[in-house]
Amino acid sequence: MSATSSVTATDVSRAEYCVIACAEAWRDNGEVLASPMGLIPSVGARLAKSTFSPGLLLTDGEAMVVGLDGAAEGWLPYRQHLTMVTGGKRHVMMGASQIDRFGNQNISCIGDWERPDRQLLGVRGAPVNTLNNPVSYWVPKHSRRVFVEKVDMISGVGYDSAAAAGPSATRFHRIPRVVTNLAVLDFDTEDHAMRLVSVHPGVTVEEVQEATGFALVLPESGEVAPTREPTAAELRLIREVIDPKATRDREVKPV
Repeated sequence: MSATSSVTATDVSRAEYCVIACAEAWRDNGEVLASPMGLIPSVGARLAKSTFSPGLLLTDGEAMVVGLDGAAEGWLPYRQHLTMVTGGKRHVMMGASQIDRFGNQNISCIGDWERPDRQLLGVRGAPVNTLNNPVSYWVPKHSRRVFVEKVDMISGVGYDSAAAAGPSATRFHRIPRVVTNLAVLDFDTEDHAMRLVSVHPGVTVEEVQEATGFALVLPESGEVAPTREPTAAELRLIREVIDPKATRDREVKPV
């Protein structure tokens, strides 16, 4: 097998398909700051930089620009980080405790805001992120508890909320994709309702819809593609260079 040939689905774990799907979020992004949140998004960002998006900047999540091996290459003071955020030179992949059909995300609380059933992280930087630079989402457990008809509180701004707020909110607002342990989704529809783009091998369209609390838009053809196969070279990078301890399997268990 050559270094660039494709491999069969039986050779690839579910977590590795998720890594590939996350990496694709940063394809052709150019020289922007990749801010992945979570194990698999972090592996995906490093894979993207190692292959088809060499211009990406990676950080340690705090104050340093780092190389592929995690070694510090430069200082990224907070004021400079904020400049990149407000200037759109950053693509974040965040988590979501809830997300709805138009991409509104909740990481703040579950239940009524005045008396929530559960207190979560709080809105944190989600509003600023979503209004100033591209934000994708990573959901390691796709379920109706996460994919809801309407989020309990808006932390990350969705397409309908941005449109209601007007041009100042929509100017830089973009949600390129949502990656889960089951599928890849986006909002590339006329009304920006969530669309099912691909399912990971071993997953059916019906399983994804059953795990979603609202009707997903399907491609016009009616055919949902499988998530793309990694190349042998990409698998080698994932397994031997980027994540040799297989931390990815902690987030998405083998099936």
